[in-house]
Amino acid sequence: MPPKIRLEPAYILLFSCEDRTGIVAAISGLIADFDGFILDSQQYADLETGQFFMRVEFADGGDRFPELETMRTALRPIAEQFGLVWSLTEAADKPKAVVAVSKGMRCLADLLHRQREGALGMRISAVVGNHEAARELCAWHQVPFHYLPVDDSNRAEQEAAIRQIMTEGEATYLILARYMQVLSADMTQQLNGRCINIHHSFLPGFKGARPYHRAHERGVKLIGATAHFVTEDLDEGPIIEQAVERVDHRASADDLVRIGRDIEAQVLARAVDWTGRRRVLLNGRRTVVFR
Repeated sequence: MPPKIRLEPAYILLFSCEDRTGIVAAISGLIADFDGFILDSQQYADLETGQFFMRVEFADGGDRFPELETMRTALRPIAEQFGLVWSLTEAADKPKAVVAVSKGMRCLADLLHRQREGALGMRISAVVGNHEAARELCAWHQVPFHYLPVDDSNRAEQEAAIRQIMTEGEATYLILARYMQVLSADMTQQLNGRCINIHHSFLPGFKGARPYHRAHERGVKLIGATAHFVTEDLDEGPIIEQAVERVDHRASADDLVRIGRDIEAQVLARAVDWTGRRRVLLNGRRTVVFR
């Protein structure tokens, strides 16, 4: 007879540490001690850095499955023994995010639609915009919208307002969905590993305004998008996801814009979803993504 598995509650353990023998045995042994049934397990040993990464999703497989805090308490001696940087959360618990947007709506609309369909690993608690363009869209999706105009004279105050909105909405992440403003060094430091950006993949070749039009002038054959964690180095943070699509001489500049915006929306959605589902770990300037 197959085991009788109760999928709720189910927990996700995500961690990294210095690689050594016995880590997997200790984790799987503890889960077995509590009658936990492993639903999914992925691991990666980075031989270049000597770091080990693991994601385990497990559920109730017997009579001894513990409450979340009990399981966390049981994990702490193992975490101390192996020096784990870890989190243990309920699989159904979606972290909250605030989305920042300017005038372009494609990425925001896609995220809000996925949330409405229950297909996004985060919950959007609010949207902030330095233009009013997103107000009507947010109202239709019943998500609070905050208009926060910004220029060089009020940047610190505007970023403080964003952080306050995150605090009030209990949001862990800030998602830059075509937000056409550069965050300050102080903001990026405070949101280290918690701020995701999307941009076209023409960088560094076509910086600045109208990159798709300038790429069209050069006759590019590949267009794409990159989602990454934001750091002080502009558009150079650890990459979470990328995608490309081939084009040819028949594509106009407007065609490139349309195709590019679709790719940006898809790539950002995957990065947000995977991060929310605890599938992404930082590995120095890179990421480990357990897809």
